Amino acid sequence: MEDTDPFLQVQADVVSTLQTSRPLFSSYIRIRSLAKSPSNPELKQARSELESTLTELTADLNDLVESVRAIEQDPYRYGLELEEVQRRRKLVDEVGDEVEKMHQELQQAVSNSAPEALPNPTEFDAALEEEERGRGRSGDDYYASMEQQRQSELMHEQDEQLDGVFRTVGNLRQQADDMGRELEDQAVMIDEVDTLAERVGGKLSNGMSRIKHIVRKNEDTWSSFCIATLIFVLVLLLILLIAL
Repeated sequence: MEDTDPFLQVQADVVSTLQTSRPLFSSYIRIRSLAKSPSNPELKQARSELESTLTELTADLNDLVESVRAIEQDPYRYGLELEEVQRRRKLVDEVGDEVEKMHQELQQAVSNSAPEALPNPTEFDAALEEEERGRGRSGDDYYASMEQQRQSELMHEQDEQLDGVFRTVGNLRQQADDMGRELEDQAVMIDEVDTLAERVGGKLSNGMSRIKHIVRKNEDTWSSFCIATLIFVLVLLLILLIAL
């Protein structure tokens, strides 16, 4: 009885998560192109949703790679041909490339976002007056500085998370390349085994033909010997009868 195919158990999750991530990715690209600052609330929310979905998708993709690796060890155990295994390997590569593209776009989020608009020069005087009135507001400035620092730390943590996910995708692609080479080696070994089997089969066929020829030849020789013996016995009996 064939074992349950692990690939089919994971493929549905990967396809579903990928379909969810595509509109989120398109929405993120659109919002990023319109946003004037990386701290735009709508941009931050879109990025957070996309990061969460990509993290889940990367985990599912990792499971998918492991399932392909398990199948490659013994594809016939699951009733699969090498062509089907190669098709699944191609699917993993395509999904990995798409996920990597999304991660690359997220890496460009901060550096490529539109800069904040410069203040109107006519507002400089008013800003100076406000600065003079607000010299005693050092507490507010402190809290604003702390908030800015916290935002910077959050952005740094998100970048580190993205770097980790990106490295995971890179490892998955390396594993995919290694498994592809293993498949090619297995295909070469199978071809060599088939060739050897054909040679052995040909030699066995020739050997059987020779054995049959020898048996027939021996049978003919034995029959001739028996006939000659009978003739000799009959002649001997005839001579004895005549002598009597």
